[in-house]
Amino acid sequence: MGTEAAQQKTEAAQQKEEDRSGEEERRGEEERSGNESAAPDRDGEQAPPQPPRSRRRWLRWTRRTALTLVLVILLPLLAAEIALRVNYTGDPADGTYTRNKDAIWLGHAWVDGRKKDADVTALARRLDTTGIRDLYVHSGPLEHDGTLPESVYPRARWFIDAMHRAAPGIRVQAWLGDVLATESPDGMRLERAATRAAVVASTRQILATGFDGVHFDLEPLHSGDRDYLTLLDSLRRVTRAQDAQLSIAAHQIDPLPGFHSFWGTVAGHPKWWSQEFFGQVARRVDQIAVMSYDTIQPLESTYGGYVAQQTSLALEVTPHSTDLLMGLPFFHENRFGHWAHAETVPAAVRGVRLGLSRTDADRANFGVALYVDFAAKEGDWTAYREGWVR
Repeated sequence: MGTEAAQQKTEAAQQKEEDRSGEEERRGEEERSGNESAAPDRDGEQAPPQPPRSRRRWLRWTRRTALTLVLVILLPLLAAEIALRVNYTGDPADGTYTRNKDAIWLGHAWVDGRKKDADVTALARRLDTTGIRDLYVHSGPLEHDGTLPESVYPRARWFIDAMHRAAPGIRVQAWLGDVLATESPDGMRLERAATRAAVVASTRQILATGFDGVHFDLEPLHSGDRDYLTLLDSLRRVTRAQDAQLSIAAHQIDPLPGFHSFWGTVAGHPKWWSQEFFGQVARRVDQIAVMSYDTIQPLESTYGGYVAQQTSLALEVTPHSTDLLMGLPFFHENRFGHWAHAETVPAAVRGVRLGLSRTDADRANFGVALYVDFAAKEGDWTAYREGWVR
């Protein structure tokens, strides 16, 4: 019995050793296949199994790729914002103030009967302490086919006469515009000769009312639009024949070469014009007013630096014979593209003066354009007078 018991113990020990060896071999195979089980936790319970090594490698690659993409996007953006902030530093040159060739966009209420004589008197009194010479009074919009119903500006003649009496020397221009079918199926199509001819006819029609000029704002207008240049050539012949002003509202200029093409690809809206196209437009008009607002800038300092850059870019390609006006934000909205805390009149004025100082401080045909009368606050007028009019 003792020998048999000893033999049984030996066999049991051998079986236990074989079981342990088999378990170790099984664990080794799991490790090699990437399915190693987690060690027990403090309570002795088995932790959830770890993902396979191939999956862990994929997760690491995904995280690293995402981080790389974030850095690729954010670092250039951060560098650009720092550059704009630096562009806002320094002191403007002495004498970089109004040349008394400023302008303001006025709402439709001035020509549809809502405004009265008392309003004209108040407007003239306000303008008397500014450098404003031109009023762009909304008298449209144009129809998509280029025509202009006379019914949309029934009191235009009254306003023109009343303004000339109250503020001699002030020029009243008809502000006409429409949405272009450049990014949607609806809108004006400048590629159609009949549409361009209708716009020219509408210009003759509105000038016959007594306006001192016509101011066009057609958007979104893509850089390099040859049909627009053709239209301007036709309009210039009409305005020159009547000794009237031809003025346009212009898109901003590429902050980086070719940026409008990049933005058009990623956003479907090539917001900017090339500097070359801006110059081509400027050579065809009497006045060009840059819509230097809605810039997406998050800070007052970067917005001011951006305006300084835009002022310099515009001055470089605008003929001295053309009035160049930089837009000031006389409105307060918070939406994508425009932040009221960043796009302020003081920042815009300082940016304009810095750009003017660095590029052509003595430019005579230069000014600012205030957008827009019905959204302006008293603080906007004060900032304009104190920063630019003096």
